[in-house]
Amino acid sequence: MVSKILDATAFYAGLPFRSQDTFYVTNLVYNEIQHIKKNHDAIQILIDTKRLVIQEPNHTYVEKVKEYAKKTGDLNNLSIEDISSISLSLELGEELVTDDFAASNVAKNLGIKVIPLMTKGIKTVGKWIHYCSSCGISSKKSICIQCGNRLSRKLITEN
Repeated sequence: MVSKILDATAFYAGLPFRSQDTFYVTNLVYNEIQHIKKNHDAIQILIDTKRLVIQEPNHTYVEKVKEYAKKTGDLNNLSIEDISSISLSLELGEELVTDDFAASNVAKNLGIKVIPLMTKGIKTVGKWIHYCSSCGISSKKSICIQCGNRLSRKLITEN
């Protein structure tokens, strides 16, 4: 039997309702999808039949994902739900189902297979840097220390 870690997008796309796979979500993601009232009974059936398992990632994996997201420059673009899903996927060694580009970048950098649902997913994995388009200076700040212009982001890939 195949297992996958889901983010909320998978529920909006209807994936767990049309598959016989076993899926995992964190409490944060489960709370995020609670408002899907028309499918609430269906969600409970998935839980009762053990096709949807709610599990929290170990704190060690959460910290590792946060640390890695800082390195890739994605941390500020990840929700706590994203972080929990990536962490659980890393801990269990299972595929992550998400359309979130920041989550996909961090997950792929960690060696996690990502399955996009409603998008084509990311093609390039890398590290985000902030740079001044006028001076070319790279910085962790949001404003250029030399000229005062707002910094832009770009993805640096390793070939």
